[in-house]
Amino acid sequence: MSSSQDRHVVHFRTSGTTGSGYLAGPKSGVAPGVIVVQEWWGLVAHIKDVVDRFAAAGFVALAPDLYDGQTTESPDEAGKLMMALEIESAEQKLRGAIDYLLGRDDVAGATVGTVGFCMGGQLSLYAACANPKVGACVDFYGIHPNVKPDLGHLQAPVLGFFAENDQFATPEVARQLEQDLTAAGKQVEFTVFDGADHAFFNDTRHQVYHAEYAKQCWERMVLFFNQHLREGVG
Repeated sequence: MSSSQDRHVVHFRTSGTTGSGYLAGPKSGVAPGVIVVQEWWGLVAHIKDVVDRFAAAGFVALAPDLYDGQTTESPDEAGKLMMALEIESAEQKLRGAIDYLLGRDDVAGATVGTVGFCMGGQLSLYAACANPKVGACVDFYGIHPNVKPDLGHLQAPVLGFFAENDQFATPEVARQLEQDLTAAGKQVEFTVFDGADHAFFNDTRHQVYHAEYAKQCWERMVLFFNQHLREGVG
């Protein structure tokens, strides 16, 4: 990575305890903040790389560790970790991470962006619905059977990316969520990518990664965050 970035593990207060996460940002100046929410694998190298990419794009990004240090490469174990996650505890960790970012001298603006992948995509939307300090939300093929976002309380615009061949967050699920958000009067834009599989953004999962779609999503996401988080930021 470029030496113009600052990367390290940080700790932040959450409800009655302490959370931790991986943070990266520009070496100097102030920038908008973005929370990156992990997949069911945990806070693995891929998620840290996404944080680094946001730093290179001019954001201060933080990926909170929702599993408290646990990671896995086994789908079965990942499923167990995801189902064992206490949703209220996860939201409190996300809330603590958001407050931590907004309290930093190098983070500009009154709101942050959230983005998550798979389990994290659903938690990104959940956090945006639960917390008015989220000013823009991105959902990559979000799925979690126990996470029920309260769409009525959502204040942030939502950008969603889904896959035609996704057996988890199916196109039907994505279209229904888009309809529900629209019916609730929310600003939403979803795309279902033809021929794509679940987790197509993850370049460490070569069997499903789609380089062109991932590039399109990254560019659209950065533009989306710039539009909604940089207003009034010097």
